[in-house]
Amino acid sequence: MKRLFLLAVLFATLVSMPAPRADEGMWTFDNAPRKIWKDRYNFDPPDAWLDHMRMATVRLGGGTGSFVSPNGLIMTNQHIAGGQLQRLSTPERNYIRDGFYAATPEQEIKCPDMTADVLVSFEDMTRRVQAAVKPGASDADANAQRRADIAAIEKEATEKTGLVCQVVNLYSGGEYWLYRFKRYTDVRVVFAVEEPIGFFGGDYDNFTYPRYDLDISFLRVYENGKPATTEYFKWSASGAAEKELIFVPGNPGSTSRLLTIAQLQYQRDAGNALQMQVWSARRDALDRYAATGTEAARRALEPRRSLENSIKRLVGQQAGLMGASIMKRKQAEETDLRTKVAASADLPQKYASAWDDIAAAYRAFPPYAKRLAFSTLAPSTLGAFASTLVRYGDELPKPNSARYDEFRDSRLEATRRGLLSPAPVFADMEETLLAAWLEEARKALGPTDPFIQAAIGSSTPAAVARSVVAGTKLAAVAARQALLAGGPEAIAKSDDPMIGLARKVEPIIRELRAWQEQKIASVEASAGERIAQARFAVYGKNVYPDANSNLRIEFGTVLGYEQGSTLVPFKTTFHGLYDRAASFNDASPFGLPKRWTDRAAALDLATPLNFVYTADTIGGNSGSPVLNRNLEIVGINFDSNLQKLPNRYAYIDEADGSRAVGVHSAGILEALAKMYDAKTLVDEIRSARAPGTR
Repeated sequence: MKRLFLLAVLFATLVSMPAPRADEGMWTFDNAPRKIWKDRYNFDPPDAWLDHMRMATVRLGGGTGSFVSPNGLIMTNQHIAGGQLQRLSTPERNYIRDGFYAATPEQEIKCPDMTADVLVSFEDMTRRVQAAVKPGASDADANAQRRADIAAIEKEATEKTGLVCQVVNLYSGGEYWLYRFKRYTDVRVVFAVEEPIGFFGGDYDNFTYPRYDLDISFLRVYENGKPATTEYFKWSASGAAEKELIFVPGNPGSTSRLLTIAQLQYQRDAGNALQMQVWSARRDALDRYAATGTEAARRALEPRRSLENSIKRLVGQQAGLMGASIMKRKQAEETDLRTKVAASADLPQKYASAWDDIAAAYRAFPPYAKRLAFSTLAPSTLGAFASTLVRYGDELPKPNSARYDEFRDSRLEATRRGLLSPAPVFADMEETLLAAWLEEARKALGPTDPFIQAAIGSSTPAAVARSVVAGTKLAAVAARQALLAGGPEAIAKSDDPMIGLARKVEPIIRELRAWQEQKIASVEASAGERIAQARFAVYGKNVYPDANSNLRIEFGTVLGYEQGSTLVPFKTTFHGLYDRAASFNDASPFGLPKRWTDRAAALDLATPLNFVYTADTIGGNSGSPVLNRNLEIVGINFDSNLQKLPNRYAYIDEADGSRAVGVHSAGILEALAKMYDAKTLVDEIRSARAPGTR
């Protein structure tokens, strides 16, 4: 709490500083900020420039990658590939600890369940989706009508193109766009650094700067058993230079900058605390499991790291909301728009009540929010499999338009692929996590809660977890495959105890999901559409939508900053890496892998390693390429600094020290060549280089 208070004071000071909003925005490709680029940087690229950027950028689950050769080679972060490396590891061959390099194509190893998506085209469907709502429909009926039309659009597009087609909601319902993706399902690992150098400094250095991480990995996509032919980015001759204009295409996960004051107040006063409770409980359970032995620690490493990252980010986001400045800014923005709407002769009747409708919905949300958060089996992999299978059996017989989103025809294949992941499942870990989750849920909800009664009854969390994990066969891919093949009938007849547990809690989960759809989501959709239309009418389309894990463009300059009474340089070097390791006597998490101590003399220690820039990034931009005007790789994004953390809710200006953090392209090549003897990989990258690259 002391740390949270100090962060709140810091961010209240930073955000209130009067400064222009320079490099703000997570812009869609249909509405690139060309005027800003032209006016501020005298840069006006052709459409082909944007098309090439789009086709060479890849969505990888919750992160981003980029093609860096015409043969499907993808560069991303080690922490983006980490989940796959964890699934591929064994006690004897630990790819997280030791890294990996395939010197030949035959040595490349297939990821268990990773896909790579490229956005090949997009089309505005706003008029069609909004026209699907019948005049006078209630919010709930309107939401159902929109969802039915969206399902029809996705099904039509998928059948017509063979691509993965999704309708994306922008501006809180102000626009709907059909995105068509080419999806690669054969993704293989080519190279990954060791965790100690990819996450040097551990959680202590996470979200800090100066930084000394080589957070990189390389993957390759295959098509019909051969490396895919792809668009790609060339490698810069010199890498990122101070004050250089850069671009960062990627898939930022989630922002909340267009929320109403009522929604922000909910997040500040209830939502973020609830999320912290959920993540902390899961992290603590993993900590307890990891403490039981070396192998348990290996198995728990990546999910623990992911949760620690999320928790630390949430601390900064909450601190930003606790400070008065962000809320003051958002209140001023909302008041300005509402005042302009009220002053217009055309707008008030249609739009004025939207904010009040959302506020009314959110007043009823807190008690249900806790039930929604804890009424799930998802913290257990086996529990998640069972719940998905039960829903599969319930949803599949319904018309496509009436199913849950994840079971629509256009998304069904992805759901099946997730169910059939060959990633290992560890019974002792599953039992520990499920028992801990049920115990935490009982504490949060109380013993008489319907979910707790259905899941535990008169038993105990530990006994329930022990029984269902010991008896289930769902850890085997073949068992899940058999249930899918048998369809709803086979799932309904299954006597698997984990399926039985999921079947008992599913009515409660469905009831809560229906409440949220009717009372919150439908109100947000209808009111959000009106607010968006009001915003367009008053300001025009000179704003960007909130991030939602789809492709965006960010931009900025490579630039150091002032912090307190000192200057922070735009770059760090290998000199600094070795100094920081020596300063901690090479103790974890500041210890270097053996190759890095044995081969230190081979490196040019003055080579840039990490660098900072003003692009408006957030989680999901991990792995994004950092590009110059010529669309050449000058680095790769992997983090941000503490000053930037509240940017989920509002843009934090560059003058306040807000920076994204990347690995410098020169440092990547230096390490690949001299630390890892990755000649084949370096040759492939350099063969796709820009003129002048050594």
